[in-house]
Amino acid sequence: MFLYKFIRTPKTIGSVTPSSRFLTGKMIDSIPWNEVQSVAELGAGTGVVTRAIEQAVQPGTQVLIFERDPHLRHPLKQRHKDFSVHSDACSLYSKMQEQGLDGLDCVISGLPFANFPQKIRDDIMEQIVKSLKPGGLFVAFQYSLQMRNQLKSYFDIETIQFVLLNVPPAFVYVCRKK
Repeated sequence: MFLYKFIRTPKTIGSVTPSSRFLTGKMIDSIPWNEVQSVAELGAGTGVVTRAIEQAVQPGTQVLIFERDPHLRHPLKQRHKDFSVHSDACSLYSKMQEQGLDGLDCVISGLPFANFPQKIRDDIMEQIVKSLKPGGLFVAFQYSLQMRNQLKSYFDIETIQFVLLNVPPAFVYVCRKK
């Protein structure tokens, strides 16, 4: 299914395969889960990272999941009934407010920013920054360093980790809201 989606819509699916356990591990291990009461995942895809989030969160943590593709989103709703699942990352802030949250501790992203027009990148970044609490974490993977300068304008980049054991190899950005 993932390969089929990539072939049909390469601008919205960033890779030919889901994230590896090595990439997922780098992302999840970068987050102090005992301090996270609210988290959002953008671009959940097939739910590889979502399943890792489910295992890592503390009881009572509010989780918002965003996936644009309805064929990928529907199974996420079925598998993760305790999470709120939404279609558009550009509505992150409003969906967060609908959940009664005043801010998120963490946003995790698998969105293929390099494939998006600059306007959409800017819109999503503004949603993320607006939604994060002061000092909140933004953890994202990308297949290049193209987003580095844009991320530096919004966040303090704490680390950029290279994950070779992924197809394709990826960079994990761990950023903190200024």
